[in-house]
Amino acid sequence: MAVWALGINHTTAPLDLRGRFAFAIDQIGPTLQGLRQSLGQSSPQRSVESAIISTCNRTEIYCAGDHAALEHTMGWLAHSGGVSTDVLRAHSYTLEDGSVARHAFRVASGLDSMVLGEPQILGQMKDAVRAADHAGALGSTLNQLFQRSFAVAKEVRTSTEIGAHSISMAAAAVRLASQLFEDLSQTRVLFVGAGEMIELTATHFAARNPQSIAIANRTLERGEKLATRFGGEVIRLADLPDRLHEFDIVVSCTASSLPIVGLGAVERALKKRRHRPMFMVDLAVPRDIEPEVKDLEDVYLYTVDDLASVVQTAQASRQAAVEQAEAIIDAGVQSFLHWMDQRDPQHGVVPLILQLQSQSDAWRSTEIARARRRLARGEDIDAVLDALSRGVAKKMLHGTMAELRNADAAARAHTAHTASRLFLRSQSKKAL
Repeated sequence: MAVWALGINHTTAPLDLRGRFAFAIDQIGPTLQGLRQSLGQSSPQRSVESAIISTCNRTEIYCAGDHAALEHTMGWLAHSGGVSTDVLRAHSYTLEDGSVARHAFRVASGLDSMVLGEPQILGQMKDAVRAADHAGALGSTLNQLFQRSFAVAKEVRTSTEIGAHSISMAAAAVRLASQLFEDLSQTRVLFVGAGEMIELTATHFAARNPQSIAIANRTLERGEKLATRFGGEVIRLADLPDRLHEFDIVVSCTASSLPIVGLGAVERALKKRRHRPMFMVDLAVPRDIEPEVKDLEDVYLYTVDDLASVVQTAQASRQAAVEQAEAIIDAGVQSFLHWMDQRDPQHGVVPLILQLQSQSDAWRSTEIARARRRLARGEDIDAVLDALSRGVAKKMLHGTMAELRNADAAARAHTAHTASRLFLRSQSKKAL
């Protein structure tokens, strides 16, 4: 059984490209059916297991089948987003077997999030897995992968301080608004949408006791429920253009496939406000607010990507927690690979190969993280690259060097022969 994954996220793809591959939770079932049919036609293998995780910051496809079909999965996703395969490949990442498990575990634990350690992604993953299960797209392999992801995430959150001192998107929005408005208690705030992210953001703004809060939502009943909680009013989405000028702060996050707040509506609002500034936050993917709005004077528009620099704080203080989390994830990956090995009728060397790949990925990730921290401190890039290569090489050779130093004569001779054959093969070939 092969496991593979394909994805784009906030580190690999710009906001507008991610928007092309955003799937609402009610779209997951039909989308998975189309993907599985396509994969089934691509090669004569049994039904492929699949799941799709789609959030503001990522869209990822996880699959399991008789053999990996990464290229076909890439082509299918590119077609669904209306872009060429080359464009998608340039902004995506692909993973197989042990690397898939490691990535899924890191995502569930909040280590791959824009906000390090944020808890929302775990709930989003669980929703995606439930949707895949209801669509009949999950099998024993992916179910095991995700259940282990949830277990690892729980252990990471209970055993480490990975979420300590983190700044959420909602808190970042409040912080930026405070830089524009000296006293948030004198502002009028409008929230467009009534989902989890809006509820979280409204909670943060409500703590600053703004002059008024309003909720605009397509479904009035849900909007009224949220407005009642914060002592605000609910307005119809259709009335938004006529009332936009009343608000100093606008935060939007809906599942709309098209912008809700257009350039013309904001221009008219600014005229009525006599060009008093407006602070706008678009947390939606695809965008809720037309990007041209950012070019208007007196408008301060931020997207999820714009907030990245604000939320990436306190990273150094959490580095010890990250290392602890990675150790938990390492153990989880090895456990999952062992489970896969037990289900593999061929056994043989495949599990060892996967473990070696997983271990090398772990070493590589550790050294890359260390190099990024040094670059962030402004260290010389050549020195950082030299240290990176030395660190990887040292980890690769550590076990062999220890055996050569500490083993008895017979074991040392055997290790020397094996090490020469494995590590000095290229030199031997050149000599011949």
